[in-house]
Amino acid sequence: MTNTVTARGDDGHTHETACLNCGTPLVGSHCHACGQAAHVHRTLGAFFHDLLHGVFHFEGRIWHTLPQLAWQPGRLTRAYIDGQRVRYVSPLALFLFSVFLMFAVFHQTSGAAKWTFNPSPDGKSLAQARDEGEAKLAKLKAQRAQLVRDKRSTEAVDEAIDAQSTALVVIDSMAPSKDEIAGATVKSDIPIVSHLLETFRTNPGLAMYKLQSYTYKYSWALIPISVPLLWLLFPFSRRYHLYDHTVFVTYSLCFMTLLSVVVMLAQSAGWRSAAILFLFVPPWHMYRQLRGTYALGRFGATWRTMALLVFAFIALLIFAAVVLAQTGGE
Repeated sequence: MTNTVTARGDDGHTHETACLNCGTPLVGSHCHACGQAAHVHRTLGAFFHDLLHGVFHFEGRIWHTLPQLAWQPGRLTRAYIDGQRVRYVSPLALFLFSVFLMFAVFHQTSGAAKWTFNPSPDGKSLAQARDEGEAKLAKLKAQRAQLVRDKRSTEAVDEAIDAQSTALVVIDSMAPSKDEIAGATVKSDIPIVSHLLETFRTNPGLAMYKLQSYTYKYSWALIPISVPLLWLLFPFSRRYHLYDHTVFVTYSLCFMTLLSVVVMLAQSAGWRSAAILFLFVPPWHMYRQLRGTYALGRFGATWRTMALLVFAFIALLIFAAVVLAQTGGE
């Protein structure tokens, strides 16, 4: 297979007469056999341009998609279902990006630093760490007492004692107090939930780490959980199929995830009551998306919105059960 390269232009592009991927003679800006671009980039600036374009659809797609998702979700969903896709980020790609962004923002703004867990091979709990820290502090104090008796300098050991004391203060700020542990009466007859509650009581950092990890890992499960519930709103319709409902659900989850990001950022900026947005924005968004996607009247969209809110709650419960089953099973 021979590819002919005529020249490398000043713009950093190569100029071929045959596709560099499959060797097909070129007609137009893309190979009609394999779809590769006719001219490839060979500059550092072009490399980063391709990176931005590939990850964020930098050349306009994200900026067409997000405003539509926020203000005209039904129009966006219907356009994508009908095949008008070149201007929009696909629902699945946007969902994955939204979930990643939500967890990244959560780690930065949630104020949950006290739950931060750094997994280690020995799996020590906060209580074990504190016991070891107290034992080390006792040894350091004993060393200091011996140095005093020997009339030697205690400067180095004093610094070690101060550092160890600070470490114990940090551990105490992360762990619940003994009174909180003694007074904890939350129990469950469900073994999985009971195990998770016990993990929270003895090692809250580990429990929170597990919850975040499995919630992120299984976030995709919200889509197949939600689609059958949405189908129940149109059980006898031949116009709409499971594919339509899947696109609807995925774009809807994208918006709800991005709404969570906005709420977290608003709370971090000082608007403590930003969570109130969750009471009003989701129903409004569902209503507009239902009307635009399925060409519903006001009454049809209203009762389906109320039903969809119930179904969304059910889907979240099922998803929580999936995550708890994974978290509590370890």
